[in-house]
Amino acid sequence: MGCENPIEAKEEGISENETKHENKQKENNMSSTLVMRKAPEFAMEAYDAKSGHYTTVKSDDYKGKWHVVCFYPADFTFVCPTEIAAMNAKYDEFQAMGVDILAVSTDTKFSHKRFVETEPLLKDLKLTIGADSTKEVSRAFGVLLEDEGIALRGRFLINPDGVVVAQEVQAPSVGRNVNEFLRQVEAWQHATKTGEVCPAGWRPGKKTLPVNTDAEKMTGRVGDYITIEEILS
Repeated sequence: MGCENPIEAKEEGISENETKHENKQKENNMSSTLVMRKAPEFAMEAYDAKSGHYTTVKSDDYKGKWHVVCFYPADFTFVCPTEIAAMNAKYDEFQAMGVDILAVSTDTKFSHKRFVETEPLLKDLKLTIGADSTKEVSRAFGVLLEDEGIALRGRFLINPDGVVVAQEVQAPSVGRNVNEFLRQVEAWQHATKTGEVCPAGWRPGKKTLPVNTDAEKMTGRVGDYITIEEILS
């Protein structure tokens, strides 16, 4: 006898599908970042440069692990091989930290193989390169340039819970710094393990901010605990 449940009520003339679409649109407009969200799930063909064989990579392969998904615009370009080679040069350091690396572009797995075999900078490459030829993965991560059909330079650090904790997206003309990224990974792993937070430019051995125990004491008085000289050293 009573009133309709207001939660279940629908405005006259508006379908359930239209409402869902509207809500989804609002959600998309709220933020374009994946930080603090679950990373998109994916499955795609790939070229495993270490073994020299084609394979398939899935987001499930990285469950419970720190990993980075690193998009680049295209094979046989100019900045891209320098970035891939730089990540490869630090491959053993990332592995020692328990971090897996997946490079991705919208090229085919056959293009990846030829690219690795002909580009001198990619000699002895150990990375796996995902072939997002359907462009679905680049689109899901929000880095696809729809008109060009290529990805921006997007780098996503994902924790063992599958949550994106850091992302960097750049236009194609300038390459990224692998040493800075390595520093960020070290900082994120330290912060996750200890509950402390890492100031600007933090590296292992430098001072952290133990806000997990001294939050009230430090609020508004961070400068009593750390100096700008220590931050920049």
